[in-house]
Amino acid sequence: MFTQSYKNILVGIDGSDQAIEAFKKALAVAKRNDGTVYVANVIDHQFYTFMSYSPLNENIMDQLTEDAKELIADCKQIGKESGYEKIEGVIAYGSAKEAMAKTLPEKYNVDLVMVGQSGLNAAERFMTGSVASYVIKEATCDVLVVHPSAE
Repeated sequence: MFTQSYKNILVGIDGSDQAIEAFKKALAVAKRNDGTVYVANVIDHQFYTFMSYSPLNENIMDQLTEDAKELIADCKQIGKESGYEKIEGVIAYGSAKEAMAKTLPEKYNVDLVMVGQSGLNAAERFMTGSVASYVIKEATCDVLVVHPSAE
């Protein structure tokens, strides 16, 4: 019998409930495999430039970076409360789709990417397409899409 062991799990977070659900499931996979969860927030310059924040000024970037740090800290706290702390925070800049499908998996030797079915921002999905859809098509490792809880 073949069993897959995932050691480096990447999960994207954007503050949405689905992203937190994906993180919690990534945490469970990591626990079973004694793996590391790379929790990533990608700040997409193109989206914010398109939405009239042109040019993307330093104050906005500083605020987005602080927001990302808070999201990562929240995830690390969830991990700590569940008794698992092999969690690394990653803040990346650029295309969320490229970062989640290619750049970050290569950098961290990721063998599983976990993404929420849809993220926080409907306008971004309209303008750039779904990050999850892109990751499914373009990632060179396994991808697990987390659907919303039936609550």
